[in-house]
Amino acid sequence: MAVFSSLSDRLQDTFDRLRGKGRLTEDDINAAMREIRMALLEADVNYRVVKNFVSACKEKCMTADVLDSLTPAQNVVRIVLDQLTQLLGSTESKLVLAQNRTPNVIMLVGLQGSGKTTAAAKLAYLLKGQGRSPLLAACDVHRPAAADQLATLGSEIGVPVYRGDGVDAVKIANESIRYAVDHLNDVVIVDTAGRLQIDEEMMAEAVDIKNAVKPDQILMVVDAMTGQDIVNVVRTFAERVDFDGVIMSKLDGDARGGGALSVREVTGKPIKFVSQGEKPDSLEVFHPDRMAKRILGMGDVVGIIEQAQKVADEQDVINAERMLREGFTMDDMLDQMNQIRKMGGLSKLIGMIPGGDRALAQMGGNLDESQITRIEAMIRSMTPEERRQPKKINGQRRKRIAAGSGRSIQEVNQLMKQWSEMNKMMGKMKAMANDMGGKGGGSRKARRQMQSMMRNMGMGGNPGRGNFPF
Repeated sequence: MAVFSSLSDRLQDTFDRLRGKGRLTEDDINAAMREIRMALLEADVNYRVVKNFVSACKEKCMTADVLDSLTPAQNVVRIVLDQLTQLLGSTESKLVLAQNRTPNVIMLVGLQGSGKTTAAAKLAYLLKGQGRSPLLAACDVHRPAAADQLATLGSEIGVPVYRGDGVDAVKIANESIRYAVDHLNDVVIVDTAGRLQIDEEMMAEAVDIKNAVKPDQILMVVDAMTGQDIVNVVRTFAERVDFDGVIMSKLDGDARGGGALSVREVTGKPIKFVSQGEKPDSLEVFHPDRMAKRILGMGDVVGIIEQAQKVADEQDVINAERMLREGFTMDDMLDQMNQIRKMGGLSKLIGMIPGGDRALAQMGGNLDESQITRIEAMIRSMTPEERRQPKKINGQRRKRIAAGSGRSIQEVNQLMKQWSEMNKMMGKMKAMANDMGGKGGGSRKARRQMQSMMRNMGMGGNPGRGNFPF
């Protein structure tokens, strides 16, 4: 995750040094805690938050259970993970909507430039995907073209936007509720005005809207790229409008991310959603335990599974069974690339693999997603028969495919090599599936084959160095 990459690297380096020691002394613990303190301060985490965090970690690390353990470094990592999870909120905080009220009202507040209007559209898209019928209310009457921006975003995701007279924010909010009732919208998302800094006019308007529509949930949108300065802003909003939770935007940015680690501890308000990227589907429910693991380089395997489940359907199961029987075709390769796109792209998926964030950072922060587009162009330049039976693609056909896709013959040759390797791997998986059908969950040979395949794909502790572009 880009916004925490520097902090993640510092913490992982600290743990690597601890792992090199057989037993830990008090001096070792003190040195590690100093490094963790400096890493958090450099990430612009609020200094009081850092003080409490390091103090709690140190107290638990100084116990005999850790110092006398045969695996003390692992225990230190576990303690830091637990404390980091607690710092971020311990458990998922769900969006609570009233069951006996229609429409439910969600009000968004925040500073200008925090991504509030975009977050409103992303939240509408998320709720629409859950079977809701949301309405966006354009109550930012101060920023030029704010209503136009919201209308454009609403049109892109198929969600209506109520604009009213474009002058009186409280009136627009009230009228949007009546509009929602008349048009059977069960959720109204109120996008309020932001300012470059906190001022009395902005806060008074937000309070007036809150009193007028009595929202079920008030969410504050916080830019993850803001450092500990955001603490005072969030505290003021908490005092005046008493918001229920936070949407953390721009987690794919390059800043240090101290604000994201400070908000929960300072205000007691949970982070409910996080946003990475500009696409409508980039808003996700926040899981503190998964975030903590990613910061410590442990990945988010559960998240990968959930992303796969989102885009999987019955046809995928049928295709997988067919591939095991008949082999891997170019159409299958095309399908896999489309699935990766649906799951957020290569960079997102690699970042969720243990050690993936560090691997991405070493590769400059992003993978070359355009490689998928180039491969797609070559596959689409093949005939249906060639896609089903790639072994028929001889030299003359490769020349035609290169010309048709605007790529070089060398690139077509590389694609054919990749297909050949994946087809061989499919054969190994078929043999392994047969072998693992026996007692005890499979033979040692099957497990060795799986480990070998993962290494070939760059997943065996050396991410990013496999032969495949996806």
